[in-house]
Amino acid sequence: MPSSTLQAGLRHRFTYTVPLERTVPHLYPDSPEMAVMPEVFATGFMVGLIEWTCVQLINPHLDWPREMTVGTHIDVSHEAATPPGMAVTVEVELLAVEGRRLRFAVRADDEVDRIASGTHERSVIDAARFGARIAEKAGRDRA
Repeated sequence: MPSSTLQAGLRHRFTYTVPLERTVPHLYPDSPEMAVMPEVFATGFMVGLIEWTCVQLINPHLDWPREMTVGTHIDVSHEAATPPGMAVTVEVELLAVEGRRLRFAVRADDEVDRIASGTHERSVIDAARFGARIAEKAGRDRA
């Protein structure tokens, strides 16, 4: 179970400079449709950055790496485009701890605009048990 120090109200901020490799054409490089899209911070990579920031906040309060978290829900707007080379600052706040379920308020700003806002949920897992379940699933006959 999560530590007693993992409580609502915890906040964290992380700043990341967007490289060219995190723009839309690089999200699925094997997709000809994506290859011709604008070179701006991809929504998929933005969601990953939000998750990363949440993980940075909570890992000191877990028995990491035995305990980890996985994303279970995301409800985030992507409000403005960010070109490569621009810094994005993500701010997260832990709103609730309900057993193993964690709920966050999230937002992101580039150097000019608010680019995202919303909520995110994560669940605390036992890494060994989770890994065993995934290995079992991967080994199943897919016929």
